[in-house]
Amino acid sequence: MTMISAALLARADDGGVGDDDPAAKPTRRRFSAEYKLAILDEYERLTDPGAKGALLRREGLYSSHIVEWRRARDVGALRELAPKARPAKRTPEQVDLDRAQRRIERLESDLAKHKLALEIQGKASELLERLLAESNEDRRQQP
Repeated sequence: MTMISAALLARADDGGVGDDDPAAKPTRRRFSAEYKLAILDEYERLTDPGAKGALLRREGLYSSHIVEWRRARDVGALRELAPKARPAKRTPEQVDLDRAQRRIERLESDLAKHKLALEIQGKASELLERLLAESNEDRRQQP
């Protein structure tokens, strides 16, 4: 959700408006889930269309925002409007432990691949020995 806000500076000399001020550039505004629900409640309590329009202008919203938020709330997509739980900060020890566990999993996977490769290599070696032995027997039997 964005809202455009501009800081207008009145020039003392000519009474004009300065737009060269960095503070006059548009900024983004993010609405928390609680604030969205509060705006929805306030909007739905209002009966006068002018008051609803004033609320939208005050918040920098369009009626499409209200429709979207209401639809999300009504169809049960409360995750979009529910407060997001912040993950707890992990201690350096937890970070190290997670990193070590991922490394162990990678090493175990590599070990399983190497064991399979050695097994296949062993079978290939046995097969080659049999073929060599059969070839030697065939040479001896030929006159």
